[in-house]
Amino acid sequence: MVWTGTWVAERLGVELIGDEELPALLGLALRRNPKRAHLLVSSVLGKHVPQHPSVVYGSGLGLGLRVRELLGAEEAGRAVVLGYAETATALGHAVADGLGSAPYLHSTRRPVPGVATAGGFEESHSHATSHLLLPEDPELLAGPGPLVLVDDEFSTGNTVLNTLRGLHERYPRDRYVVVALVDMRAPADRDRLTAFAAELGARVDLLSLAAGTVVLPDDVLEKGQELVARHEHAAPVTGPAASAVPTSPAAPTAGPATPTAGPATPTAGPAAPAVPAEPTTGPAASAMPTAPAAPTVPTRSAESTAPARSAVPAPPIPSAAPAVPTPTDIPAAAALPAAPAVSAAPGVVRVPLDWPAEVPDGGRHGFTPEHRARLEAALPGMTKALAEALAADAPDGADRAPRVLVLGFEELMYAPLRLAGALEDAGLDVRYSTTTRSPVLAVDDPGYAIRTRLVFPAHDDPADGPGDRYAYNVAGGGFDAVVAVVDSVADTPELHAPDGLLAQLAAHVPRVALAVVPSYTPRPRSQPRPQAAMDPMAAPEAPERSSMLPEPLRGPAFSSYAPEEVGWLLQDLSDVELEAPTEEREEAIQRGGAHYAESLPVEYQPSARYQELFHSALESSAARIAHAVGTVTETVLAEKPARPVLVSLARAGTPVGVLMRRWALHRHGLDLPHYAVSIVRGRGIDANALRWLAAHHDPADVVFVDGWTGKGAITRELAAALRESEEFAGFDPEIAVLADPGSCVRTYGTREDFLIPSACLNSTVSGLISRTVLRADLVGAHDFHGAKFYRDLSGADVSNAFLDAVEARFDEVAATVDTDVKDLLAADRTPTWEGWAAVERISEEYGIHDVNLVKPGVGETTRVLLRRVPWKILAKRGAGADLAHVRLLAEQRGVPVEEVDGLPYTCVGLIHPQYTRGATGADGKAVASR
Repeated sequence: MVWTGTWVAERLGVELIGDEELPALLGLALRRNPKRAHLLVSSVLGKHVPQHPSVVYGSGLGLGLRVRELLGAEEAGRAVVLGYAETATALGHAVADGLGSAPYLHSTRRPVPGVATAGGFEESHSHATSHLLLPEDPELLAGPGPLVLVDDEFSTGNTVLNTLRGLHERYPRDRYVVVALVDMRAPADRDRLTAFAAELGARVDLLSLAAGTVVLPDDVLEKGQELVARHEHAAPVTGPAASAVPTSPAAPTAGPATPTAGPATPTAGPAAPAVPAEPTTGPAASAMPTAPAAPTVPTRSAESTAPARSAVPAPPIPSAAPAVPTPTDIPAAAALPAAPAVSAAPGVVRVPLDWPAEVPDGGRHGFTPEHRARLEAALPGMTKALAEALAADAPDGADRAPRVLVLGFEELMYAPLRLAGALEDAGLDVRYSTTTRSPVLAVDDPGYAIRTRLVFPAHDDPADGPGDRYAYNVAGGGFDAVVAVVDSVADTPELHAPDGLLAQLAAHVPRVALAVVPSYTPRPRSQPRPQAAMDPMAAPEAPERSSMLPEPLRGPAFSSYAPEEVGWLLQDLSDVELEAPTEEREEAIQRGGAHYAESLPVEYQPSARYQELFHSALESSAARIAHAVGTVTETVLAEKPARPVLVSLARAGTPVGVLMRRWALHRHGLDLPHYAVSIVRGRGIDANALRWLAAHHDPADVVFVDGWTGKGAITRELAAALRESEEFAGFDPEIAVLADPGSCVRTYGTREDFLIPSACLNSTVSGLISRTVLRADLVGAHDFHGAKFYRDLSGADVSNAFLDAVEARFDEVAATVDTDVKDLLAADRTPTWEGWAAVERISEEYGIHDVNLVKPGVGETTRVLLRRVPWKILAKRGAGADLAHVRLLAEQRGVPVEEVDGLPYTCVGLIHPQYTRGATGADGKAVASR
């Protein structure tokens, strides 16, 4: 039989080295990601590969039994299990079931209105990073018992490190157990976790079904990208019109053997288990193993009369606590929609489930042994309803049991898994898998793990906006029926739309049934526990301040932009007094007593004459700006194979990001996500904003956007911040800018230094948002950087007028943009950094000796005149209308404008090099020093 990693291994030279069980547990596929080429695809997880539910549930249940044995009955009785969203939500449930008496919570990427967060952690790989923790019981994680962390795989161990670091700081304890299906860490990664556990002073044990590592050749990224580019447009199934591709992504005839105790990390204390030997090498570790490597998947035929059950029986379910009356303070689950949407797919039937109202749909808010007992009691009735619906819909004269797929929905994995298992126990031929956010290449080859792909729009109104979702190995799987299980939040018109999930399924599977589980929302706990008020020695409540990140701020509550134009990954500091006189700020900054990001300049109020200059400049340059917007956007779209996520550097980059988003929508119908984040010279980019982005989008899709380059300081700042943190390795440090006069970037609309009207003003052309603020007493370790919304300046706001004026010229410049972009893509765009060299020369020539006080370009010069204490303005001899506003500002502030030859910029602003409030004279001759 062919191992489902053979196709990738042969073409990329990837090797799977380790326990002999690994090939039966894992296949390989290709990511659409410029940072990571391969994807380990589990055959027993039930996410990408349809599998017998008994194998999926049994794998997790068996691991839970092993955890119980490791901990002993007493410690197991105090344990809490925490699973990772989205892939390990059902696996964590099953481990908790194996422990028997452990409550369960899984992280989530779905914010729930009215439910406070109780902490979180970071996952530093793939497309899913920041995770919310939303327990109904705020003390669920606060107990002293062991915490059991469950994920589908360990690749580097970074996720575990981030989790332990965040949770131990908030909820310290003496013992952790980390559980996964496979442990694929390199030896150095194992050593890191061992050292970190010793640093915590806590014992950390690891359990897995198998261990090993992945050996990658040096050129794996280049080869992987080439393969993806070659095959992406020929993916087997991408929509309802595509033909089904025969494939057999079912269960192995024999499930994976349960190995002996997996690798463990010793920590302080004599009871810590020993570190196992390194993964084996040699013939058994071949990249293309022979028997018993591949899961054997016989194709079902019409003559089959019995389901192909796995030879590995599911372990018995541990006895659960008896059902108890529903407490009055536990709310019933939300009711199903009163008027469900009518499906656009013919033949889709809705199967009512008598889901027990007091039982959560999963572990998003916690799931207790009592919940499981109630679910067990309700399963027979729900199974009967599903079986009857499938039987009633079966064709007459069928001579075999129908082959059924139960398809879960992203984080909703446990409920459909248990329903699938009950149908399997009833004698049906059942497989189980779920939909996912993960974009993976599909290749119709028996040696490749992802044979087919269905693509459909998100249907649960995700917080990060619309986007594609996927169902793998469903089309062409030989299924007679599919039962799609979603929660009521996801039972939306998008689910039933002509291009929605149900229509996609109906195009490839004869019968489709929809079962909706009511989404559970806890009642907010507004009152403290009585005993906490009466007993000062009682255990404290979980800290009120959450370490989790809020959703982006949007207009009109924050900024004058429409809510869909941009999401601000900032905190609102509008009620904080942050403004200081320009002179005081300058003196404090230059004497080292303050950083420029710790305060705000008083907002410049333009005179009537200056406003006239702005509108005149906008009228004369709108087409030129539109051309630059089109050029930079088309360049981004040409070089990003997926839908890019625009992330503007607030605030100068934000109007450009909005315009790029409008261009993509106007010209291509692409609704690109757009967010604004803070970056501060000398302090780096907002790390929490990056964590939020990585939690909601593939970091490889993120394109950073700024207005212009001066000497390239921010370009270098961003590159350094991303380079120094392994956590953010998936982000591309390249910045796309409207104008690149400093020749600092590869992606730009123009390299000319010309007037961009959005640089003429401050907040009134940037959505009424201030420059960003980073001050220790206002911005904590788990906060976004801050900014103010100047609502009181709405009468002078021209933010949308600027955007509309430029957008109105899009059609006028479209043809020229198309021609110029073709030439640009073929040209050498390597940055020369000539701007930086010019700044260093000017700094020395004028005796400044500090490049930070030299601000090149029209945009930066304008900032000097509006925000700092200017000394001189250097203007290229013969510069015309592009400098009209600069000359006016300089006149108003008494700053000389010196015309020079050979300047690579239209102008350069020089900040006063020795400013104190005792300094007099714009020429700098009367400088008082202290």
